[in-house]
Amino acid sequence: MSFLRVDDLHISLGEFYLREVFFSLEKGDYLMIIGPTGAGKTILLESIVGFWNPQQGSIYLEETNITHELPEKRNIGIVYQDYALLPHFTVFENIAYGLKKKKIRDRDEKIREMARTLNIEHLLHRKPDTLSGGEQQRVALARALIVNPKLLLMDEPFSALDPQTRRETRRLLKRVIAKSNTTVIHISHDLNDAWALANKIAVFREGALLQFGSVNDIFDRPGSPFIANFVGATILQGTAEKNGSDGTFVNVDGMKLASIDNAENGSEVTVAIRPENIIVSKEEPHHLSARNVLETTLKDIVPEGRMYYLHLLANSVELPALVTRSAVEQLEMQSGDRVYVVIKSTHVRIIEHTPV
Repeated sequence: MSFLRVDDLHISLGEFYLREVFFSLEKGDYLMIIGPTGAGKTILLESIVGFWNPQQGSIYLEETNITHELPEKRNIGIVYQDYALLPHFTVFENIAYGLKKKKIRDRDEKIREMARTLNIEHLLHRKPDTLSGGEQQRVALARALIVNPKLLLMDEPFSALDPQTRRETRRLLKRVIAKSNTTVIHISHDLNDAWALANKIAVFREGALLQFGSVNDIFDRPGSPFIANFVGATILQGTAEKNGSDGTFVNVDGMKLASIDNAENGSEVTVAIRPENIIVSKEEPHHLSARNVLETTLKDIVPEGRMYYLHLLANSVELPALVTRSAVEQLEMQSGDRVYVVIKSTHVRIIEHTPV
């Protein structure tokens, strides 16, 4: 029995729309919704909370059809990126606002406990305009969670936060969500949010749900070249050469890559490889069991936050690898070096093929 079920949802709001959306969540799931701007992500959240009525389809929460239920009857919380705090209320009063129509024992202590969990107890006497962006966001989360919603919806809640505040807010949110076992649907453009928080991901584009699955499914086995590119994988085109029953060799401009996936011999295939799944070495590795060991030329080293992208060239094929700063320093790598890369066959995923 699913906790939340979206069944064939169709919504049209002029240039923004959804069509044929199906998915379900279990209690305690954390779903991250990703996709380009205008994909219909916010419409989905606002339909689940009850702001829009679908032209077709149904929404079930705990097996109850809530498709046409009033928003205030659904017990669903929603947090937007602009926080929407009441400016003349203190932090305490903002958190308590959602409880005004509920008779709850030990109300003040519950508010203080929630504030402690989100590390804002020392701010309860303050007004929102005296708080930082991260503090305001935690107040908004506390206000949404204090009513024990069946479902929490969040629309890019961290978009205005600096990286350090974003990491801290993720950590605190993860703690409070685990404590309450709240089911969450969260829209984000930052894939690090998915890695840090989610157990499921839905990818939307132009009003359609392209792929739904676990975090590993989406990142390691993207369903199309668009999804692979969107989640940061390297996409290569090649020709399949059958390798018995244990996978396929893919010939990419003369470079052969072993994959555990099967494709018809001679078919044109699209392969996805994640940059962080490429191991780089200055010496040819002989002790590893990986089937793909390639000699490459290091064309460029580009900082990416605390990591580095190594732009490698194998024959005429570009292979970006994502490595730590310490790996670059320890291996004393420089542009022009000859380096070896190791890629496990489990990390060479055939995501599309055209039979001959």
